[in-house]
Amino acid sequence: MTTFATPDGTKKYAARFAGRAAEGHFREQQGLWLSSLGIGTYLGEADARTDQAYTDAIVEAVESGVNVIDSAINYRFQRSERSVGAAVAELARRGYAREELVICTKGGFLTPDGDLPADAGEYFNREYVETGILREGDVAAGCHSMAPKFIADQLERSRRNLGVETIDVYYLHNPETQLGEVPREMFNTRLRAAFEFLESAVAAAKIYFYGLATWNAFRQTENAQDFLSLAAMESLARDVAGGSHHFRFVQLPCNLGMTEALTRANQPLDGTRVPIVGAASKLGITLVASASMLQGQLSRGLPPFVTSALGMKSDAERAMQFVRSTPGITTALVGMSRVEHVRANLSIVGVPPASQDQFGKLFQRGEKA
Repeated sequence: MTTFATPDGTKKYAARFAGRAAEGHFREQQGLWLSSLGIGTYLGEADARTDQAYTDAIVEAVESGVNVIDSAINYRFQRSERSVGAAVAELARRGYAREELVICTKGGFLTPDGDLPADAGEYFNREYVETGILREGDVAAGCHSMAPKFIADQLERSRRNLGVETIDVYYLHNPETQLGEVPREMFNTRLRAAFEFLESAVAAAKIYFYGLATWNAFRQTENAQDFLSLAAMESLARDVAGGSHHFRFVQLPCNLGMTEALTRANQPLDGTRVPIVGAASKLGITLVASASMLQGQLSRGLPPFVTSALGMKSDAERAMQFVRSTPGITTALVGMSRVEHVRANLSIVGVPPASQDQFGKLFQRGEKA
């Protein structure tokens, strides 16, 4: 039985929506067909009601044309991953095969299990220090680790939570968190060790691809303390595993209020500086956008020139349309914790992404505004 997303499986999924999904909604990357919108599972209370609401929302999203599902072990104290797992099981009962779905999660932040313990220090000491998973110096900023033993432990927990043998994309979560207190040389050493472990996890069929899910790292100016060069990260992966390395995904914020992925030429590449969309394209790395609606802040009150350029029925649709239409962005993640959110948002599946002409007008009008 196939335990991961496959080219044939994701192509079959896309074919389910022939006539319903607009041309351009599904994009081929890394041999897989990914939907231009993905469902995120970040926000919400750590309670059973929210657990079920997320499960129902994920099922509805998949049945509406979204096959990219994103989570992290620390989202809602591991409960979001478990909601994904419950949804995948329900989708299997409804006839959706595992190989049709692209399941992504992240590890790196220390997290409790299920709810906040009365004594967090005691919990983490018992769970990780006394067991030898974490040693002195493995944790940075009081909350983050890329130590191979820790990432191995988190990966196993995520696989159990999600109920899958193989995670399609496993991200190191906000690794730039460490650059606030760890010298860059040590950071690179730690990242290399993490990449070595992740390549071994690929070999063991526990993950298929890996990547970096970031907030600031790839949007910053080069002189920022937490800046990362995508070319340097790819070179590190190449040093570890050669040209067949599996560092193939990067997640970063991109939205109408945070356009640096497209507009900031901060990435060194071949003796020049380019935005990360250009660097990723040249290096064979797929970009996934987080914060597409900036936790709802971009779902209302957008300036008139955005409406003029993009059309659409609502500001929420315009915000999603901007991100899914951004050249170089494959999937725009949208947090959707209830079925009503899914139904309201995913009518856009039937709308083609904005044309180059529309996109150009958006920036021309933005400069005049």
